[in-house]
Formats: sequence, structure tokens, C-alpha cells
Amino acid sequence: MQTSLPQGFIPVMLTPFLENGDIDFDGLTKLTEFYLEAGAAGLFANCLSSEMFELSEEERLAITKQVVDVANGRVPVVATGTFGGPINEQAEFVKKIYATGIQAVIVITSLIATTEESDEVFMARMHELLSLTPGVSFGLYECPVPYKRLITAENLGELAATGRVIYHKDTSLDIENVKAKIAATQGRVFGVYDAYMEHAAASLKAGSAGLSCIQGNFFPEVIVWLCNNYNNPEQQAGIERVQQLLIDTMPVIHYAYPTVAKYYLQKRGFPISLYTRRKVETCTEEVKAEVDELFELVSAVSKELGIA
Repeated sequence: MQTSLPQGFIPVMLTPFLENGDIDFDGLTKLTEFYLEAGAAGLFANCLSSEMFELSEEERLAITKQVVDVANGRVPVVATGTFGGPINEQAEFVKKIYATGIQAVIVITSLIATTEESDEVFMARMHELLSLTPGVSFGLYECPVPYKRLITAENLGELAATGRVIYHKDTSLDIENVKAKIAATQGRVFGVYDAYMEHAAASLKAGSAGLSCIQGNFFPEVIVWLCNNYNNPEQQAGIERVQQLLIDTMPVIHYAYPTVAKYYLQKRGFPISLYTRRKVETCTEEVKAEVDELFELVSAVSKELGIA
């Protein structure tokens, strides 16, 4: 029987690079330990934050294997395994990345069906993928690239009922939709992990299994604290404080990402290059100044709430 991922924070991992553009595998080891020390319940390797579309097939497998080896069973690891093309070809890479030792292969919903294709086509291909990969567990990610394809609560419930789909990273930005998905998968070996932090606390209170957000590449300890305390009656003022922090800092976190996340980690004293393969906005001195302010704000909130 397949098992769901643990409840809590599952970071969407960055990829550290050397200044020549090669993957910094020593840095990846340190980064994996950084997430674990912060209290991550699992790890999402080879994702959009990892710059997966800028990695070769061999690099995707290599970083995933490295994360699995470093985690060494302390937490489960999931990783993206669908990158477009005929389903039988996607199934072959799914098998390769599953063989690295991950708990579930993440499906990019927008790479299963095009914008013009119906939900029926999407579901038919998902069932085809399941049939071609016996024994493999899956997750679904409504990745915004190449386009955002949202999955309905009904279809998610159908896939969760197979026992093979155990994780969903939700990017619908709609708390009512999140609630519907939680209801549709009730009683299954399954978890909804929300990526949208403007309703993080509400999502957790509604029954989300956890959070899987880019904010965790800046201040994972705060996200872990929220996952651990969202229902603590003695911490409601602190929860409101953190929730407002997440809302107020959304613009600076999303601009020039993931470069700004790497700059923030540098501010924390973490050894990582700003090198980013993905084409994003320039991390100018003005942008860095905004990140500096974010760093001071998060440091103050963390001290106020006793977050290490």
C-alpha cells in the first residue's frame, strides 16, 4: 500500500549553481540539510524552483538522486517526472526518476494536455500513464509553466481513488477550490499541499496536509512554525502576524525569483551563488534593497514569536 507524504512543509527546492553554470552538488547537499534542519516534512526536488526546464534529463536525475541520498530516509522526496511528448515517452522518464528512490513522481498537469484539450483528454492520458507505470506513486502539480492547468476536485478525487496519486500541489489561488479538493479526496491516502500563501492559515485549518511554497526558500522556519501552530489557540495572534507577513511580502518574493531567494539565503550566511539559468528579471541593487528590508522584517517577526 502506498503512503501519503507527512503533514507539514514540503519545500520546492532551489538548485545551487557554480559561477560557470554547472550544478553545485556540494551546495545541493548543504541546501538539503538546510531544509531538513528547518523542519521540512518532505522535499520536492526537480521542480520549477529548481529550474527544471533549464536542466538536461541527466541533470534532473542527478539532482534528484543526490537529494534522495542526502535525505537518506529522514523524509520522503518527490520530484517532477513529466516533461511533455507522447505519454509512453513520458512514462519512460517517470520510471527512471522513480528509480532514484523518490516516494512519488510529480506530474505537471499542463504537460499532459494542451490548453485546447478537454479534461476528458487529460484524464484519459493520466489513466494511460498510470497503466504504463505499475507500482509508481504520483503527485500532481498545477505548474504555471508552460501554462497553468487546474484540475477539478472531481477529477482529483477520481485519481486519488486509484491509490496511486498521493500528493497535490495546489496553485488555484482559491480557498473554496482547495476545500472542494480536500473534500473530494477525504479518506484517501492523499494530501493537498497549498502553494498560495495569501490564505495559508485558512488552508491549513480547512484540512490541507501542508504548505509547498516558494517562501520556504527564504524563511522555511516561519513556514514550519505556521504548519505546527495554525490550530494552536494560544498562538492565534502570532498566526495572524505571520499570515499578514506572507501577504505583505508577496511582491518582493516573486520578483526576479529564484535569484532573490538565493540573495536572501546569502543574507542569512548560506553559501550559494546568485547564478540562475532561468531567464528572470534582473536582481538590481533596488531589488536587493527590498530583500534587505524583507530580511529585517522576517528577523523581527521570528524573534517576536520565538522562531529559531
